Amino acid sequence: MKRTIATLAAAILLAGCAAMGANTPPPAGPVFTLWSPGHPDGSALQQRHAGNLSSNPNCVGQNISPPLAWTNVPAGTRSFAMIMYDQEGRSGLGVAHWVAYNIPANVTAFAENEVSRPSPKFTGGKSTQNQAIYMGPCPPVNTGQHHYVYTVIATDLEPGALPAGLAMNELLERLNGRAKGGSSIVLRYGR
Repeated sequence: MKRTIATLAAAILLAGCAAMGANTPPPAGPVFTLWSPGHPDGSALQQRHAGNLSSNPNCVGQNISPPLAWTNVPAGTRSFAMIMYDQEGRSGLGVAHWVAYNIPANVTAFAENEVSRPSPKFTGGKSTQNQAIYMGPCPPVNTGQHHYVYTVIATDLEPGALPAGLAMNELLERLNGRAKGGSSIVLRYGR
């Protein structure tokens, strides 16, 4: 019976990955792990994943967020927070591209393009560009490959506990002492 349930769970997970456009399996092992189906850690994003913001000439993409999923959630998790951060952005001062939180514990994936618009699955914070949704890479030409760090943080906070509009540093301050674990992946983009 346990084997049948495990086989069924694996089939459901793989079917979900296929629906997300995955061509890579979920990571193996017992560690809390963030991954992007179809985008191995360290791989390059396509131009369609780059930002699209009329006020910024470096945002030349379609702003389609990559799929994201996480496994082996820490015990006691009640919600998640997510951050996308470019350390090389703004000449080394960094750019927070996406800040989201109040993600319910039963949400363990976002399909491609799902976070590029408001959703009841998360509360939007405030990115460096004052956006409450995903804003893809917008590196200037000839600045090399920027490294976009996507981080999921498991928390013991109930969904809805945090107000909308928190900037990255404000969110991290509020999560101090409330985090249960975290995981990151790095995806690259340059022009």
